[in-house]
Amino acid sequence: MTILFETVKLKNQIIQLRKKLINVTKKKGSNHPETIKYSRDLNKLIDQFQSLTLN
Repeated sequence: MTILFETVKLKNQIIQLRKKLINVTKKKGSNHPETIKYSRDLNKLIDQFQSLTLN
């Protein structure tokens, strides 16, 4: 898999997870376990994306 393909894939995953995070935060609040899980998952994806694009 090329780096370009991987970065595009990660970017799309980040966008989708960000939308889920925003929706669940609005519905359940920022301290709900589901919100925290989405937030952690989003951070992991962003870290992966940055490691690909900054190296």
